[in-house]
Amino acid sequence: MDMNEIKEIFFQECEEQLAELESGLLKLNDGDRDPETVNAVFRAVHSIKGGAGAFGLDDLVSFAHVFETTLDCVRSNKLEPTQDVLKVMLKSADVLADLVSASRDGSSIEESRSRGLVKELEALAHGEMPSSSAHEAPKPAPKAAPAPAPVAKAETPKPTDDSGFQPIPFSFDGFGEEEEGSAYEVIFKPRRELYSKGNEAALLLRDLSRLGEMSINCDTDALPALDKMDPEASYFSWKISIRTTKSEDDIRAVFEFAEWDCDLEVKLAEETSPGEELPMVPVPFDLSILDDSSASDEEEKAAQSSAAETVAAAVSAAETATSVTKAASRASEKKESAAAAAAAAAQNNAAAAAAAAGQTIRVDLDRVDRLINLVGELVINQAMLSQSVIENDATGTSAVNMGLEELQQLTREIQDSVMAIRAQPVKPVFQRMSRIVREVADMVGKSIRLVTEGENTEVDKTVIDKIAEPLTHMIRNAVDHGIESPEKREAAGKDPEGTIKLTAKHRSGRILIELADDGAGINRERVRQKAIDNDIIAADANLSDDEIDNLIFMAGFSTADKISDISGRGVGMDVVKRSIQALGGRISISSRPGYGSTFTMSLPLTLAVLDGMVVTVAGQTLVVPLTAIVETLQPEASAIHSFGANQRLISIRNSFCPLVDVGRVLNYRSTQANPVEGVALLVESEGGGQRALMVDAIQGQRQVVIKSLEANYTHVPGIAAATILGDGRVALILDVDAVVAASRGQSMKPEMSLAATG
Repeated sequence: MDMNEIKEIFFQECEEQLAELESGLLKLNDGDRDPETVNAVFRAVHSIKGGAGAFGLDDLVSFAHVFETTLDCVRSNKLEPTQDVLKVMLKSADVLADLVSASRDGSSIEESRSRGLVKELEALAHGEMPSSSAHEAPKPAPKAAPAPAPVAKAETPKPTDDSGFQPIPFSFDGFGEEEEGSAYEVIFKPRRELYSKGNEAALLLRDLSRLGEMSINCDTDALPALDKMDPEASYFSWKISIRTTKSEDDIRAVFEFAEWDCDLEVKLAEETSPGEELPMVPVPFDLSILDDSSASDEEEKAAQSSAAETVAAAVSAAETATSVTKAASRASEKKESAAAAAAAAAQNNAAAAAAAAGQTIRVDLDRVDRLINLVGELVINQAMLSQSVIENDATGTSAVNMGLEELQQLTREIQDSVMAIRAQPVKPVFQRMSRIVREVADMVGKSIRLVTEGENTEVDKTVIDKIAEPLTHMIRNAVDHGIESPEKREAAGKDPEGTIKLTAKHRSGRILIELADDGAGINRERVRQKAIDNDIIAADANLSDDEIDNLIFMAGFSTADKISDISGRGVGMDVVKRSIQALGGRISISSRPGYGSTFTMSLPLTLAVLDGMVVTVAGQTLVVPLTAIVETLQPEASAIHSFGANQRLISIRNSFCPLVDVGRVLNYRSTQANPVEGVALLVESEGGGQRALMVDAIQGQRQVVIKSLEANYTHVPGIAAATILGDGRVALILDVDAVVAASRGQSMKPEMSLAATG
């Protein structure tokens, strides 16, 4: 693996860390004060900084360092994570993401953005609140420590001669004296993860020894018998006494890259008075002092063992004396040590089990795509083979036929497993919308909060990649047009802070994404007048509320009074509609003036395969998605009722349901067929209720591979996509919602239809 591949892995991990950072900050912004949430946020920035340092990404390292320092103040309870503080941190997370992206592309971001946030973060770290620091002049950089005896206010001596020589006052008071420093006690216990990541405890202790004079005591009480030892577990811990002029932060910095893989405790040691201070000079250690101990033989062995370990670790005389003094109580602590060792072993086993359960590998997406394409071809060939056997085996009981049934089941399991590989939660896309809400709200001077639900709803990665653009347009539209200004909201008796709710959920084999705001709703009179002014509709057009709402999806339509960086050019919602249709989805609107609007996107879970009912209509073979079918039934003449000039109803369990002739809607035939001679499919569509689709016959239920018509041919109203049947023929996949909409009198023309095309 070359350096470029390693660097790419780093940037992939950065994406995960940035998502963790965004998620944690949003939790804090919502009032979560769990220390683990704060630690997760700190770890994310810390990991990005560490990796960036390894690749020499100085801009990224310097910004992450300042960000990390401020987060450490929150972690140590020196800084309260108020709304103002978190607003700065969310902006910092955005800049950090931009720096990661710029480092990946080899570009750079505007320096003023990072410089301004660096000043704000430094001000927070020094206890200054954002509201005041934003209006104050930036503080100068901290000055170096003064000289031992500064003479800052003394008058500058005059030159002693013409050469310009000028004497400089200097005091030798305190020269040669050494700072005594502070004594710290450090307890360092590595976990198994520390060693699995390539760290070494001995190297960390060596680096720690460079900070000052220290003594070490190694605790081996948790070490089990050889036959019960786990070679990957960690049993040793160290108690370290160190006297240094450095701070506690400097000591912790030694364990910077291992802090999350060990138990680390650093505290000031209890200082003795100067008269009682023990000398730091090594003295000989006589093992014979153990003979005076009143402990039992077993206790003496334990004491000797502890003393030998102490000598091997080269402890100071003071530490040795302390260790020997405690030898008499070693026996009473044996049971507790054994229990602690057992608990540690159990914890290690649990951690190992959890780690094994969560193991993942990184796979190039192109490889997954190739695998999915091959599975699609496998499904088609299996269908062809089954068709050939059925045609040549009238009884259907041959061994070949039975083997094909097993092959069909295995093919289905393979297909389900492969599709599960591509299934991912929508959380990354939803988190990206938080930044857009913040940025656009700041631009228009509004206070808006984004609430998300169903972030763990899974959908095919292709769908996730393609819904980001339409969601972005919809979010910007909701912030700019949907939510009122704080003044207008207060006047209307609303909370000055607007709310946008983004939800995702599964329904009938599809994913529904809803974007709702509590704004003013759609001003239909204004929308209608704008459409008339732009020659989109006639002045005397009689439109329903739904039809007026859908005018916002027309190309070039905008209700903005002036063009800005956000809106006004008439480009946005028409892009949303086309993007959703290209995914095989639909979008609908519901709005209440004064209460807000809700946009609902219905998308397929996958763009690869679907389960369908193969039917015949006017000699044509169609596939109806199985997820839309409620039941099938054979109509009786007594159940058919005429309604109006061309409408017919079918009676189903004492209720009436509109009967839709699919062949007539798709112009396969000019007259309506006799319902008694066909089969009715009771379907349920998004927003259209139930309808009975009339077809001529049902051929069977099959799993089919979706082939895009729009990519290979053109958009066909009422048709979602196409597929290849087992006999090699092409069959069209019916867009149930478009057909139902047409039965209600709505046009299926491409420019007016919200139907899906694959």
